[in-house]
Amino acid sequence: MEQRIVCQKCKHYFVTWEPSRPHGCRAYGFKSKQIPSAVVKKSSGADCSFFEIKSGS
Repeated sequence: MEQRIVCQKCKHYFVTWEPSRPHGCRAYGFKSKQIPSAVVKKSSGADCSFFEIKSGS
């Protein structure tokens, strides 16, 4: 069964202060209007390979 990637639960995800590009991914090194996992899937056809659950600190 395929697991859905939720960027907000990933340690590489961050929120930017830019209204035009509010979502960011440190692993891939970009900011976008869309959630990073959707951008990766759309551009490469593959699921994100850097997804890691955030530690509960």
